[in-house]
Amino acid sequence: MELNKENMRKIRWLIAFAVLLYLGIQNLAVVLKYVKLLWGLLLPFVLGGAMAFVLNVPMSFIERHLFGKVREKNNKAGKAASKLARPVSLVLSIVFVILLILIVVLVVAPELGTTLVSVVKKVEEDIPLAQKWITDTFNGDSEIVKWASAIEIDPQKILDSIVSVLKNGADNLVSSTITVTMGIVSMAVNFAIGFVFACYVLLQKEKLGKQVLKATYAILPVKVVEYQSHVCTLASKIFASFITGQCIEAVILGSMFFVTMTIGRFPYAMLIGVLISFTALIPVFGGIIGCWVGFFLILMVSPLKAFMFLGLFVILQQIEGNLIYPHVVGNSVGLPAIWVLVAVTLGGNLMGIVGMLIFIPLVSVLYTLFREWVYARLDKKKVKIS
Repeated sequence: MELNKENMRKIRWLIAFAVLLYLGIQNLAVVLKYVKLLWGLLLPFVLGGAMAFVLNVPMSFIERHLFGKVREKNNKAGKAASKLARPVSLVLSIVFVILLILIVVLVVAPELGTTLVSVVKKVEEDIPLAQKWITDTFNGDSEIVKWASAIEIDPQKILDSIVSVLKNGADNLVSSTITVTMGIVSMAVNFAIGFVFACYVLLQKEKLGKQVLKATYAILPVKVVEYQSHVCTLASKIFASFITGQCIEAVILGSMFFVTMTIGRFPYAMLIGVLISFTALIPVFGGIIGCWVGFFLILMVSPLKAFMFLGLFVILQQIEGNLIYPHVVGNSVGLPAIWVLVAVTLGGNLMGIVGMLIFIPLVSVLYTLFREWVYARLDKKKVKIS
């Protein structure tokens, strides 16, 4: 390698990076402390960015379909529509999300409360029958009969136990209440700042995009900026397609369960339909989770209906997987099934449910970029593999 001016500059940067990396590893505790502090400062804006990305999906849809044709006209109506399109679309998107949350809460909360009361009553009624069956079956084994006779579920005793625990933990409750309250206040402040930041970003997204592009062109080489823009465009497209498709697919699947369960006179049709809609947002495993929760809820009422529900679940999952999902979500994320499973598993282990949702489009972006790099390398080497 020639030691010209350009190579010497690269060597200096490499040495500086190596020294900083060594110092960082040697003082890892201090580095993590400042990283945590920096994350706390940036958290409201990270939340705001996430909210802006999610709200941008319905906002762009409303703006495109509600104001698209009017904005093209070169008259007063077109100019007025151009000014009002963005704020009106943003307000409608926020109202839509709030109404969706309220509907789910108002539907699920009362239904869930009723379900829990019914399950407790059912268990309380079935305990004597189970004790009689165990006594008749294991009459020769006195220990099993004695254990079965000792089983007792008394709602009042359970309530008294909860009250006793609350009384005994009153001292700790006073001290922990301050911590919990401060955490809630901090979370509310971060959410409020993030929401305002999200609204500002959405209202000025084109202007902010140009400002960021100018700054990156001024700081970084042109090729780096062009590749960075390509990566950001690809990531935005894949994430938006994934969110839109997954939400539509979840709503359709939940509606199918609600309608078929209502027709079949299954218990908890509304609750299980909403539950499956939410769990279906988690790819691969979400539907299975909703299935088993619904199975155990129905099992408390009717074992026959519970096993019929499993059959219904298999049928609807086949319809959803083979007909609905390919048309609604399609190949928008461009990720083979095996890598979807890997992404969901890694995301779940690292970040829980949020990781399951994020890792599929994230891995899809990495997969697409890697595929582009492989094809470019093969083309450069003039290698063709059919």
